[in-house]
Amino acid sequence: EVEHQFAEVERICGENGSTVIRIAADEVERALMWKGRKSAFAAMGRISRDYYVQDGVIPRTALPEVLGRIESMAADTGLRVANVFHAGDGNLHPLVLYDGGVPGEPERAKDLARLEQALRPPKARGGFGELLLENLLRDRLPPTAYEMQYTFDSGERVDALLRVDRSIPIDSKFPLDNYNRLVEAESDDERTLAERQFARDVKQHIEAIAGKYIRPDEGTYDFAFMYIPVEAVYYELACGKTGALLSYANERRIFPVSPTTFTAYLQVIALGLRGMQIEEHAHEVMAYVADLQRDFERFAEDFDKVGTHIGHAQSKYHDAGKRLDRFETKLERAAEEQQEFEAETVLELPGVSADAA
Repeated sequence: EVEHQFAEVERICGENGSTVIRIAADEVERALMWKGRKSAFAAMGRISRDYYVQDGVIPRTALPEVLGRIESMAADTGLRVANVFHAGDGNLHPLVLYDGGVPGEPERAKDLARLEQALRPPKARGGFGELLLENLLRDRLPPTAYEMQYTFDSGERVDALLRVDRSIPIDSKFPLDNYNRLVEAESDDERTLAERQFARDVKQHIEAIAGKYIRPDEGTYDFAFMYIPVEAVYYELACGKTGALLSYANERRIFPVSPTTFTAYLQVIALGLRGMQIEEHAHEVMAYVADLQRDFERFAEDFDKVGTHIGHAQSKYHDAGKRLDRFETKLERAAEEQQEFEAETVLELPGVSADAA
């Protein structure tokens, strides 16, 4: 897939006037390119006096849509946006460029820096989070290890279900409306009100996940993941003034995860699945060896029986040989006695003839 994408990228770049295309041929060149990627933020200081850095995790399949929306928003504000990303893991960093010395630009840059809306397609809320979730699962787990849009016996449908020893439900429909109001609050009163509303939304969502998706009687564990597709929202949940929400979620066995933390979970799960595969194969090998042992024991038993029969036959053969030798001796002796008797009879006949004459 990646080789095909390399060729496609080369073709597109060539059609759009690119003069130099470099593909790393070894580890040294890859290290140089990664160094250039890490130096990109510092290099932007030569292009723009000031900039805001944003962070997002975007699947490669959604990059064209997201980049198009960012470009459109930048055009509306009259500011430039430089996008720094490593498409291998979908990590995108839009840099909003502005000059703090120009009146009005800091305000416009601040407005543009709120790019959460660029991460929302015109579909129902939660659809983009589900797309990110599916891409993460597909990139890191085998297809048999998860199922999207799983329906429970109750009719409730969870966004994804991890299949390990038991099942782990994952919800990706996180409420963002009041978080946006929290970010956009211009006064302490507005922020306090938005914090309370955000906390209320999150608690309701936690209760909904716990009530609808944690179903041990249907094979799930007694916990579920609450996937939050935006790192900043996860940070607010875990470390902001509303940080008590994290304890509230954990008490109800709901574990919030961001793209970064969930990736770590998935790596552990992937290792666990490999371990389970190895263990399963080991059990299969042990069962096969046990079958071989039983077959060998049956063969050894039959072989012993054949050996016993052969031993008896050999013994009878020797006995019969001895009897044959004795019988042969008797025959020889009988033949000798017969010959002696016939000789004696022949010697007597001439005497009888002489007397008669």
